[in-house]
Amino acid sequence: MTTMTKVALSFIGELKPDRAKGRASETMTLPAPRKSGGLPLMEAFARRSSAREFSSRPLPEQVLSDLLWSAFGINRPDNGHRTAPSAMNAQEIDVYVALAGGLYVYRAKPHSLSLVTRVDARRVTGYQDFVDEAPLDLVYVADQAHMKMVSQAERDIYSSACVGAIAENVYLYCASAGLITVLRGWLDRKAIAKALGLTEHEHVLLAQTVGYAQ
Repeated sequence: MTTMTKVALSFIGELKPDRAKGRASETMTLPAPRKSGGLPLMEAFARRSSAREFSSRPLPEQVLSDLLWSAFGINRPDNGHRTAPSAMNAQEIDVYVALAGGLYVYRAKPHSLSLVTRVDARRVTGYQDFVDEAPLDLVYVADQAHMKMVSQAERDIYSSACVGAIAENVYLYCASAGLITVLRGWLDRKAIAKALGLTEHEHVLLAQTVGYAQ
């Protein structure tokens, strides 16, 4: 679907997910993430960039596992702390995973994906045309129900800082693993919230496309 078509559909409130490709399982148990290897940190920084021309080639399960753990997985099992910081350890960011076969949410503790709905939601994760065909779109949602110890005035600031850290983790993983990515803010947040079935205290912040270069 072209960008202009998406903008037009968004204007009339008709930007909607597509049918899922294949059959989505209720729970996708991910293989254990690989926590060694990859590029040295400074080389990953040197290769870090944004790209917008994606192949439709799917991500292998192991790569998806490593990516999600790098983004916001648990790296200290003794206390449940994670690879990106959050104010007062609220861990208010939910990472939604839009794949061709279904829309999932990442569960860090079991390191698995839970099915949200059997649709291909990639087309609603942004106005750009490449999001429809890239194998993975991540949607970052702040659940402010987890931020009761944070003042209302500071919740948006803190959750945005947390998403920034998660997104940069994804950038560095992609640079190390031979993937490309781009963080995006040009979104129809109402259409995404409807596709994700969000409540009034859950807010779509940004989305990030991940895949292989063409």
